[in-house]
Amino acid sequence: MLKTSATSDTLDTVLEKAWTLIAPYWPLKNFISVNPGLGFENENFDQALETMASYFQKPDIPVPLYDINRISMKWLSHFFDEGQSSVEMPLKNHGFLKILLQLILFDRQIKNHNKETFINELPENSKTIIESCLDFLEITKNDRQLFINLALTTLPGWAGYVQYYTSWNGNAVNTITKEDYLAFRLILICLMWPKAKDLLEWHRNSKKETDNKDFLKEIEKNETAYLNKLIKNLGSQNFKKEKEKVKAQFVFCIDVRSEPIRRAIERQGDYKTYGFAGFFGVPVSIENHITGEEYNSCPVLLLPAHKVVEYPHITNKTIVRKYYFAKRLKKLYQSTKYNFATPFALAETVGIVTGFLMFINSVFPTLGHLIRSKFKGVLQPIYDVYPSIKNIPVKTQIKYAENALNTMGMVKNFPPLVFLCAHGSTTTNNAFATSLDCGACGGNEGSANAKILAMILNNSQVRAALKTKGITIPKETCFVAAKHNTTTDEITLYNQDVCSSVSNQIKAVKKDLETARAENSLWRCHKMNVTESLETSAHHTSLRSLDWAQVRAEWGLSNNAAFIIAPRFLTKNIDLDGRCFLHSYEHDQDKDGTVLEAILTAPMVVAYWINSQYLFSTLDNTAYGAGSKITKNIVGKMGVVQGNASDLMTGLPFQSVYLSDDKRYHEPMRLTTLVYGDKDKISQIIKKHKLLMNLFKNNWVNLVCMDPKSGLFYKLKDTLDWVKY
Repeated sequence: MLKTSATSDTLDTVLEKAWTLIAPYWPLKNFISVNPGLGFENENFDQALETMASYFQKPDIPVPLYDINRISMKWLSHFFDEGQSSVEMPLKNHGFLKILLQLILFDRQIKNHNKETFINELPENSKTIIESCLDFLEITKNDRQLFINLALTTLPGWAGYVQYYTSWNGNAVNTITKEDYLAFRLILICLMWPKAKDLLEWHRNSKKETDNKDFLKEIEKNETAYLNKLIKNLGSQNFKKEKEKVKAQFVFCIDVRSEPIRRAIERQGDYKTYGFAGFFGVPVSIENHITGEEYNSCPVLLLPAHKVVEYPHITNKTIVRKYYFAKRLKKLYQSTKYNFATPFALAETVGIVTGFLMFINSVFPTLGHLIRSKFKGVLQPIYDVYPSIKNIPVKTQIKYAENALNTMGMVKNFPPLVFLCAHGSTTTNNAFATSLDCGACGGNEGSANAKILAMILNNSQVRAALKTKGITIPKETCFVAAKHNTTTDEITLYNQDVCSSVSNQIKAVKKDLETARAENSLWRCHKMNVTESLETSAHHTSLRSLDWAQVRAEWGLSNNAAFIIAPRFLTKNIDLDGRCFLHSYEHDQDKDGTVLEAILTAPMVVAYWINSQYLFSTLDNTAYGAGSKITKNIVGKMGVVQGNASDLMTGLPFQSVYLSDDKRYHEPMRLTTLVYGDKDKISQIIKKHKLLMNLFKNNWVNLVCMDPKSGLFYKLKDTLDWVKY
């Protein structure tokens, strides 16, 4: 019989420390870049690399753990399944641990003749179960922290999903806790490996098998070379005062893929561009009125402040009827496909048609896309949507407008047209599609946010209030929402109908955007080692987005290196090669440093997570990445595994960071943040935030300041002192 000891505060502390080792893993529907070393930020970067290697970069694990992990993955994938399985796990709403303890009694792969007795004698409380299992395994008080750490880190992918589900998913039904998950792991260990105490010795003996010192040297070498070149380019410029009046302004997301298209647009004429977080400072959740589907469209560091419903421009019964018909048809197809009795009948029925479509999609991707679009248009409603902002009070709208304009430094000299450009990506047959969308919008396209801010800034009440705050927007200025497709460089404009007075100017801008698209597509082709002309480059990038066999439709944010917080004139005449996050910032308009503080604690942190995920996915694509796209499989519609069974793969696929099997595309380095502003003000901000202290003091992020008065550069040391660069 199990020994039961009282739950103590000590166990709570042990559990809290153990879970800090596990970074959250967002599901595929809104895949978010996360630093896999999130829980190690209180260690210096070089020490963290070594500690992480001891937990996650194991060449092998003890044989009994293979079976324990296999059973764990089987039940976890059933419990968290989001519609892929044709048979849903029964009684899921009763809670993870409660239902699993009933079901594993019938699991014949758990070979233990005392299984039923052991489970029936378990305490009811998860924490008490954990104590009991540790006692059963004879884990001493001194070893409990390490053993629980290993129970989590030997299956880090699923632990990461539990971390997300319990701590970061505001919409989750509360059916599992971290204690439930850990109790389940320990129960399986007790049943399948009673001598699991040996795991401690295995860990201690294999701790130093992986050595990342050479990789650290490579990182430091890359950073030094890159920073030297960047500072040389910035410091050697003869800055020209920008024109106060321009034909149009464009606001793009800070995403590194925005930098080259901004340069391309600026080459076309009298245009000025800005960089701002892609959710446009409007933290909302978006709901589609027809489908009822909802998602959070803001950084995961924030919670949505409002629900905004999107309505179709034309509402009629046909749209609703088509939607529900398509939904039922899809459900019928899936149930027929995955049911054990009907797949052969389905293949006999539609095999010839699907075989023909496979041939077309493989040989003629453009034609295949056209056929799919036509077929989809017949079955499903095609309609544009517009957001209703009635749930956002006018006072709040004024605050959002003021914050956005002040943060960018866009407070005067407004032209007739201002384009708010969200971004998204188009790829086909890509499980990681949302990783190419907007991280600032929670792994979604940011079009809804752009439309919302455009509506707010076009509101006469908002403009009147802004005028009292010193921001005068001329009556003829129109804000237009747009979307930049980062795969094809096509820019789609939305609310043009409210800008009839400047329709001719919009037509002229559209022509320039097409030219910019062609030029940037040509640049993109060169990056992908493809020979195309200016006339054919846009067609090629479009073709890549439609090709279902294309594993590198776009490089995404690969090769990202720096986060620059500065006015546009500092970088406008430099080719940054699509490697920099660019956030607009006017230091002379930020007397108290509140704008810079907001940028450093939110957008910069998102950029740091992105940079870290690319860095670690390059370091060890098996431990921190997602492996090859070619051999991956989707499990439960929420994650990716390699082959027919593996832990959840939490990072980026091999093809996102490698040019070929043996040649990297992504150059690994830590994020370098460069601020055009006062270094003393920066220091004050850092000392206010523990997160920033950890990032800069422990060398997770490099920080450089360019003094606006002297033009000199200063680098922050790990002592948090500045040294002239």
